This record gives sequence, structure tokens and C-alpha cells, in this order.
Amino acid sequence: MIKAVRRLLEPDCEIVGTVADGAVLLAEAQRLRPDVIVLDLSLPTVSGLDACRRIRETDPDIHVIILTASGDPETEQQALAAGAVAYISKLSSIELIPLIKRLFASSRPAAS
Repeated sequence: MIKAVRRLLEPDCEIVGTVADGAVLLAEAQRLRPDVIVLDLSLPTVSGLDACRRIRETDPDIHVIILTASGDPETEQQALAAGAVAYISKLSSIELIPLIKRLFASSRPAAS
């Protein structure tokens, strides 16, 4: 799925990295300071919810989107309370690409 999302985004957005571990994510988020992070809830070492909360505390300008297999409303509420701007089920991931593009565009300075 990562390769497909990357292919759909790269014409409009610069992909600065991908990671599969929560601790690595936190370090890379601080180092790279991306505009948007797409985050799975199931990560080793640091959970997706904890990572989202810590990213938003450290840099509130980073937009975090939770992409997950879980459609649980309670988990969605926890993700939004942790600072996620959206909670998208992998089953309805058609919403993901337009959302990332909108958030990326809104983070860019206006052209003069």
C-alpha cells in the first residue's frame, strides 16, 4: 500500500520518508519536520496513538492522519483527542490521497 500511495502523491507532494517503528517515527518527525504524517496505530516500540500525541505536542504544525484497519469509534475518538486531523479506515482509504494533498497544499506558503 505504501508504494501505491507514494506513486499517487509524488506528482504533487514530496515524500520525505517512511518508517515502520514508532520510536524511529518520532526521531524522523523531529529531524524532517514533515507537513503531513500518515500513521498506522499498530507500530512497534511506540503505539500510533502515543506517537500522534507526542508529535503534536512537539510540533503542532504537523498534520497527523491515522490510517488503520480498525473502524472502532472509541479508537477514532482517542486518535482525534491525541491530535489527529483525520481517522481513515484502510477500507475507505480512497479519502486518503485528496486529504493529504489538501493538507500539504495548505502547509505551503502562498506563491508571490
